[in-house]
Amino acid sequence: MHPENTITACPGCGIVLPNRYLDPPDRFNASGECWQLFSYLSCYTVAKQDPGFIHQHAVDAYEAQHAGGKTRNITVVFGLIGLYLALEKDFTGKQVQQAHLQIAHVRKDWPRWEPPVRPACLTVIDVLKVPDGPEKDAMIRRWMSAVWESWADRQAWVRETTGEVLFR
Repeated sequence: MHPENTITACPGCGIVLPNRYLDPPDRFNASGECWQLFSYLSCYTVAKQDPGFIHQHAVDAYEAQHAGGKTRNITVVFGLIGLYLALEKDFTGKQVQQAHLQIAHVRKDWPRWEPPVRPACLTVIDVLKVPDGPEKDAMIRRWMSAVWESWADRQAWVRETTGEVLFR
């Protein structure tokens, strides 16, 4: 029997949620409760069927925000590369996805980074609180920006490496 009214904090993004004793995901430094919220958001982004594929942007924000623990190096780096391409190069989610495929064939040794000292001020829960449609899409963009900004000390590396492996 589980104690009533307990809470759990996500080790990746830090959001505090009621503890539902969900198993954490195998791929991310996240609580099971946070992962469930991302699954709800994924239902929205995938069902949206937009040609720009906003789902990729949500995936990249979540990946970059859940660094550390058992999250693979490539997951965090690709999340950051996706955020960079979307926010600074105006790539659609579909274009980011294609870039990820291209980069995966070029470089195999990715650095291991610990999560930022100051985490992003927005998380998946902030996105879910906004009504579906243009408002939610805009909040995904704000979440992406907040996560990207939290990695300010790694941005130069991401820009340089992306230039080397994608724009050569």
